[in-house]
Amino acid sequence: MEPQPFTIAVPDATLVDLRERLARVRWPDAPPGGGWDFGSDVAYLRELVAYWRDEYDWRAHEASLNAFPNYTVPLAGIDIHFIHQPGVGPNPLPLLLSHGWPGSVWEFHKVIGPLTDPASHGGDPADAFTVVAPSLPGYGFSFRPGQPRFGVPAIADAFAALMTDVLGYRRFVAQGGDWGSMVSARLAQDFPERVAAIHLNFLALARDTGTTVSPSPEEDQYQRDLAAWLREETAYQAIQGTKPQTLAFGLTDSPVGLAAWLVEKFRTWSDCEGDLEAVFTKDELLTNIMIYWATGAIGSSFWPYYDRLHAGDPLPPGTRVEVPTAHLAFPREIVRPPRARAERRFNIRRWTTHPRGGHFAALEQPEALVADIRAFFRDYRG
Repeated sequence: MEPQPFTIAVPDATLVDLRERLARVRWPDAPPGGGWDFGSDVAYLRELVAYWRDEYDWRAHEASLNAFPNYTVPLAGIDIHFIHQPGVGPNPLPLLLSHGWPGSVWEFHKVIGPLTDPASHGGDPADAFTVVAPSLPGYGFSFRPGQPRFGVPAIADAFAALMTDVLGYRRFVAQGGDWGSMVSARLAQDFPERVAAIHLNFLALARDTGTTVSPSPEEDQYQRDLAAWLREETAYQAIQGTKPQTLAFGLTDSPVGLAAWLVEKFRTWSDCEGDLEAVFTKDELLTNIMIYWATGAIGSSFWPYYDRLHAGDPLPPGTRVEVPTAHLAFPREIVRPPRARAERRFNIRRWTTHPRGGHFAALEQPEALVADIRAFFRDYRG
């Protein structure tokens, strides 16, 4: 299990093929005046695809990713890709960053520098972390055709082995959003002797929408928001959790179909007030899409949804994560449980609300995320 240096190098033939596909798109009809109401907006996708075809420079962003120390290691039957950036400070704390869907390790490119070298970004060297940021198994550069599929419990097991057995960190902290929050929570539940504390910017709790006796105003609002989200925004979970292979045909063959499937989530789940590029640049969106396209990993990335639906919640009902937990709450997160509910599942030690931001914290609000990670983990550097 010796890590090997890894260089991201998408073949020229893949880029040529992509450009040819982008030049012969068969565009769908759109309901008159529909805009984004029924899914991705055709007019915006036309604009994005034209930029992708004629102006976007993958090689520049590939180089920016390669500026981080990238590695792969054979683990759990696959080659796991990870960034391993040493901290610059007197006592860097090992920090595992886990992304989710429809994201990638690219989400962390704005926060790795400030976390590992705080002095160079206006911070205290004592707050330095050594960052380990893997591509989730089955995602991006942790994917090869035909490899085993991973649900959240298996991902947590693999990451525990990566941190301790491969990298030698007997004690570390973890942070995540989306699936990364569940991976972090599962790590804390299964390996409390290794995980000192966890920081989450997304809380995935049981989805019961039943009435609560004398609910607080916060609980009542959460129940109404959750019911609306389950009704209007979870079709993607249904198909990815039941027939993922059928969907994979279309999104693996069509770059525009893939872009439409992913970009709609970035717009819906972010704090962009309907203007996607008020929060993300085209280059940021396309680099994330390119990681899925170039690796062909979109079908494999659906597996945690299938596993959750068929094997059960990654955090079994009735269990509680006793490892100290922080939550950074953003107003446009897809679900926003009240603290009282969260405390039934987590040992909440810090609860911070931020006035702006949504689901993609490391891309949308990197400074706020870094500040909260630094503040919470100061007590766990022993």
